[in-house]
Amino acid sequence: MRQSSTGRTARAGRAARRTGQAVRRAGQAVRRTAHPVRAVRAVRAVRTGPAAPTGLNARTGPHVPTGPDARTARTARTARTGRALRAAAVAAALGLVVLAPAPSGAPALAPAAASAPSAPPEGADPVDFAIVVDQSDSLSDEDLAREVEAASLLAQGEISERSRATVIGFGSSEKPGQSPVREVCPLTVADAAGRQRLSDCVQRLGRRDQARVGPGTDFPAAIRQAVTRLTEQDQPATPKVVFLLTDGRLDVEDSPEYGTDRESRKANGVKRLADELARARQENVQIWPLGFGSGIDRATLTAMAEGGYRGGCADRPSATPRMRVVADSTGIDKAFQETFAAARCAGITPGDSKRPPADLYVTIPPIATDGSITVSKHDPKVTVTYYDPRGRKVPTSGTFDGSGFELSGRDGPVEALRVSNPLPGRWRARVEAPEGHRGREVAVRAIWQGRLRSSVVLDPASPRPGERAVVEVRMQTRRGVYITDPALLTGIKVTGQLAGDGFDPVGFALADDGRAPDRTASDVRFTGTVTVPAGAAGALRLTTRMEAPGVTSDLRPLNARTGERTPAVVAGLTVDRTTVHPGDTVRGTLSVTNNDSAPHTLRLTLSDQAPGTELRVDPATVTVPPGSRRETPFTLTVGAGTALGEIGGKITAVDAGAPDRPLTEAFLVVRVEERPGWTERWWPALAAGAAAVLLLGAFAALRLRAVRARLDLTGVELELLRDGHILDRLTVRHGQSARGRFPFTVEQGLGTAPTLQRGRPGAHGAHELIATRGGELRLRPHGGPELPVRGGAATGLDDALDVAVHDRRSAGRAPGGRTGGGRTDGGGLRGDRETDPYGTDPYGSGDHRTDPYGAGDRGAGDHRAGDRHRPGGGAPRGSWRDRLRRGRTAPPPRRPADGDPGGWSRDDRDDRDHRDDRDHRGHRDDRGRQGPRDGGPNGPGGEGGTDGGHDDRRAGAGSWDPNF
Repeated sequence: MRQSSTGRTARAGRAARRTGQAVRRAGQAVRRTAHPVRAVRAVRAVRTGPAAPTGLNARTGPHVPTGPDARTARTARTARTGRALRAAAVAAALGLVVLAPAPSGAPALAPAAASAPSAPPEGADPVDFAIVVDQSDSLSDEDLAREVEAASLLAQGEISERSRATVIGFGSSEKPGQSPVREVCPLTVADAAGRQRLSDCVQRLGRRDQARVGPGTDFPAAIRQAVTRLTEQDQPATPKVVFLLTDGRLDVEDSPEYGTDRESRKANGVKRLADELARARQENVQIWPLGFGSGIDRATLTAMAEGGYRGGCADRPSATPRMRVVADSTGIDKAFQETFAAARCAGITPGDSKRPPADLYVTIPPIATDGSITVSKHDPKVTVTYYDPRGRKVPTSGTFDGSGFELSGRDGPVEALRVSNPLPGRWRARVEAPEGHRGREVAVRAIWQGRLRSSVVLDPASPRPGERAVVEVRMQTRRGVYITDPALLTGIKVTGQLAGDGFDPVGFALADDGRAPDRTASDVRFTGTVTVPAGAAGALRLTTRMEAPGVTSDLRPLNARTGERTPAVVAGLTVDRTTVHPGDTVRGTLSVTNNDSAPHTLRLTLSDQAPGTELRVDPATVTVPPGSRRETPFTLTVGAGTALGEIGGKITAVDAGAPDRPLTEAFLVVRVEERPGWTERWWPALAAGAAAVLLLGAFAALRLRAVRARLDLTGVELELLRDGHILDRLTVRHGQSARGRFPFTVEQGLGTAPTLQRGRPGAHGAHELIATRGGELRLRPHGGPELPVRGGAATGLDDALDVAVHDRRSAGRAPGGRTGGGRTDGGGLRGDRETDPYGTDPYGSGDHRTDPYGAGDRGAGDHRAGDRHRPGGGAPRGSWRDRLRRGRTAPPPRRPADGDPGGWSRDDRDDRDHRDDRDHRGHRDDRGRQGPRDGGPNGPGGEGGTDGGHDDRRAGAGSWDPNF
């Protein structure tokens, strides 16, 4: 044991000698360089971390390790001696730095740094935050587990890798060895490795150690610890936020450090809380308390929110610290993350919540430039696979398609995939879990922020002191996409500030309301005016700030200079706002007035174009003679490889003699669309041609229909006559007049009356009825010329036979385009009229009841059953059915012609001839002619028959009477 102590002493001595050598080397470096910064860097190796805080019933912080209980007092004294030696070395080095003279001409550090403004870094703005979690005895184990998950959501969901986070549990200090606070995670940079450390250390909150933390609720100690950690390093530009999670009220009545009795401890606790809140306000630390449960002291939470720093990340009510209370611990993860997003000036999108295995979806808007997809798994056994809006599996680290990915917390209850430059749209998280680990729902959310780049135009580009200038701002994401949808910027507030030499900064507002100077409302081009102070001389610095839910701006400045009282050159730019195709050109005009006595050459430059833009300006330079004004047209040629979408950016005219002083600028409002195909280019002509073709087709169809209608002989009736007496009738049926021609023949058997039959084209002895295209009817007898046909007039055929043509096409068509019948028996047409179906007597007698042949009145028996018109005879009595029953028991069958179902058959004709012979032998005719049949309508007792009248029933259907 003694040898071990001696060895430690020897090692301490060697460490002291090495420290002395480091001090000497630092002194030499100081003497060689005489530069204070390099001297400080030279002695950093001998610096140590800050001592752990001490106090009543306090415990050391995690930065300084505590030795084991078995370490001897000698070892402790040796360690203290080593620390003292190192501290002395640091003091000596600092003394050398102070005493070392600065060389002549050495630049001062602070002014040099101040005079070189750096470009704003990429990524979301950082924030330093402390997650302070109540661990008092009033919390159940389930509540405590939910607190741990809520704290993990905040630590894992941070979207900036430059942010820093610390996690602190708190209770009270009531016994020796207890501390009111328990710092489970020191202030850690939230990069990839840091977020993983935070994921691991935050789990320690779920294990309460009553030997180290008391059961009370010491708000003052918790806030003091958080404010101290957040302000250890002087970074005033970084927001500092405390997120406090509790289920109760201030409870220090059993903490001895607050007084000797319960009443004094309670009063002192309230007073000390007010003191700590005042300190937080002085150090610019915001406090956002979140309470849950029924025992919440709302007044205390409100006092904490209002007692800290009231300046938020944006000048909006939603960004101002405020307290929030939820019913129970089941809602603290969602509420805590929403509170974090409000304080962070970030947006949050809730997603799906399902039990694994399942696909969970969450949307990242187009405006987002940084984001984190958080998955509350509850069970480390749950695994998650991520897919972008295009359905592609994304990596958990590295880059893919222009986006960066970092996964943390895979082995914990909460994991998060941080994405820079995320692809906007609907992301998918595929969650899987083994059997026995699928009982709880898994929830996905996205926390995001849009850090927009501002593209600013100042008109005039070099304003004079006292002159009013117009400022126009457009916004684009880090991918170079210009924001054109005003719905993405709901509630946005755009402000500007003009600073420069000789005057205090001037603030102004910009709007997109369509009122002057803004040209168009809701086009996401914000416009405002600012008057350059009269005392301005030299450099101008214009910055714009955008504030909206989930949106911040990069604060890139626009540098300009004040113009002369009488400018030597005045220029103006106009560019067409249009839509073009790759390879097209955009026209513009540069107007220049040269007030100087020397010529000036102006150069046109392009900037801030969207990625993938190929743009060329021609001409690029314009020379204006002295004392003259010139308007020069120019063209912007869009390259064939330009990406589709809005080009954006701006065009600037500068004087070649002073390129750092732009004369005028203009935004490019040009959208590139894919060149249409030949169908899209010629669609008006194609549409007009198609319409013309349709009209011509319709006209031709109508003409053809009219011609066909004129050529169609359907419904035309032919009457076979001998000496004016109707022997037969034949009506043209549908489909029998091909090409306007209807062939027919006159058939006569032995001892029978001649009949009309449809003939075949070119058949021997066939006559032909012809319809011309003009609608005229013509008749060509067999072997004769075509003769015009007049309605109802007889035309001679042969053998003293004539034919009369009656054009009944309009009256005889059925609704379906067909006629109502074919051949008519006894000269009648099928119909339902008792009067002349033709309207007039076809023979000019004027009275269809008289004998057209002058033979006197004839009886009703001259017609066969079904006839509606009798060329001669008296009016029929009764209906056609009555006449049918009186005339004969059945109508005679017909002899079909070729394709004519209405003609006679050979067997029928033989039967008919046999009946005719019998009728001729059995009838009396006082005038030498056959009389009517017995029992017929004109027989004995019949009405309408006359002595000497001949039987007309053979016309078109009966046998031939040789005595006729």
